[in-house]
Amino acid sequence: MVAGWFTGEGEQFRLLGTRCSACASVFFPREDVFCRNPGCPGGELREVPLSRRGRVWSYTDGRYRPPSPYVSDPELPWEPYALIAVELAEERLVVLGQAVPGITVADLAVGMEVEVVPGVLNEDAETTWTTWQWRPTGVAV
Repeated sequence: MVAGWFTGEGEQFRLLGTRCSACASVFFPREDVFCRNPGCPGGELREVPLSRRGRVWSYTDGRYRPPSPYVSDPELPWEPYALIAVELAEERLVVLGQAVPGITVADLAVGMEVEVVPGVLNEDAETTWTTWQWRPTGVAV
């Protein structure tokens, strides 16, 4: 979906962030211009793969069709989805994303372990738009 935000396939799928060489702050979405840490004098920003696993920090469900520029066919019924905020302990940041299809808010709990996996945001006859999704560990995609 967004170039440079993730890489790999299957077990090699990872979100990509950047780390400041001066203060070691990690950013996602990536930052390529300057360190966002207000207390940092600034340093070189290097691309880093983020942890594949984290813990549910918070979650909710999306029960409405979002407005443009979100792409969806208004002729099709809207399917609710779970939205999860996941804390990556090693990087000390929270990353938001959808749960894999079939996982609802009833399946989630704060503190449970989840892992990032590739998912399909949208597709048509010519293109599949890939994104990231969160899956509780031990659940097959």
